Amino acid sequence: MPESTPASDARGRAEHSPLPDFCQLPALFALFVVGALTVTVMWLARDDRQDWPAYSVSMFFVTWLAMVVALTLCKLRHLLQRLPGHMPYVAVWLLIVLIVLVASALASWLDGALQTGLIGSPMATFVRDNSIIAALLGAAMLRYFYVLAQWQARLAAVTRAQVEALQARIRPHFLFNSMNTVAALIRVDPAAAERTVEDLSELFRAALGSPDRGDGTLGEELELIERYLAIEQLRLGPRLRIRRELHELPADFPLPRLLLQPLVENAVRHGIQPLREGGEVVLRGTRDGDGIRIEISNPLPRAPAAAGNGHGLRSVRQRVAFRYGPRAVVEAGPRDGHYLVLLRLPGAPA
Repeated sequence: MPESTPASDARGRAEHSPLPDFCQLPALFALFVVGALTVTVMWLARDDRQDWPAYSVSMFFVTWLAMVVALTLCKLRHLLQRLPGHMPYVAVWLLIVLIVLVASALASWLDGALQTGLIGSPMATFVRDNSIIAALLGAAMLRYFYVLAQWQARLAAVTRAQVEALQARIRPHFLFNSMNTVAALIRVDPAAAERTVEDLSELFRAALGSPDRGDGTLGEELELIERYLAIEQLRLGPRLRIRRELHELPADFPLPRLLLQPLVENAVRHGIQPLREGGEVVLRGTRDGDGIRIEISNPLPRAPAAAGNGHGLRSVRQRVAFRYGPRAVVEAGPRDGHYLVLLRLPGAPA
């Protein structure tokens, strides 16, 4: 039996899109907004727009109905999600129509029993109209959630593919330079050669590791950066100077793997290597509310360096946007003779 691959898993998830979490605020807000807009539009379409009591009662009824629908779908979501194919969405649509039908019949019966006169139409007409409205609006809303889930699944698949490509992209020149450094150290400094091999092994383990392992931590990423810089320090010698200003950073802060190391590698490759006298790479990090702020800067060469394809920075932007949402910030560009990359990462996914 063939093993599943991340690509096939992503396709499977795209075909069987998860239901929205009706326990969360976005889905609940969508139910309230759709209900409130429907009541308002129907009230504006009436000839008598001064019937504020009827409008208030209708809004209360729709709000109560939205809460009942959200609570029911929230409690039954794990059962509905087990249905095959698109049946979870069909089942949700049927439940919405059924809840509206029963609630409308109950409200009409109470209106007649209490003789309040708030519902001017017969029970059959009231139940029929509300059920048709619920069927149409429910179908439109579920279609929106389905398309949104498809888009999120595709975005996740693209992000995983980019992570795999980033992990598989090992610069040949870095490998060759590192192996030459090891070969030169074996006779003069065997201990340093052994440390370099260990550092190189850790870098390759991170680069070739499975992307399905999930997030790492800031502490692990900083350790990986130190191993990379140790290798480059042996090759570039005093030309490479590192200034670390990392203050009270939480080592256990969740961080996508290989997020910062490619940025440091770019700083060394494009900022230090072209300069005969070398330069200083500055790593700054501080807490930023419940998140962190990271800055990586390097000197700009006097002559324009050979342009790269921007894959590393572009991948970082996309991964940060997918992992942290709009609250995260990634800025990059020249500033005061240096090239600065700034990351602001919130403490929880947006």
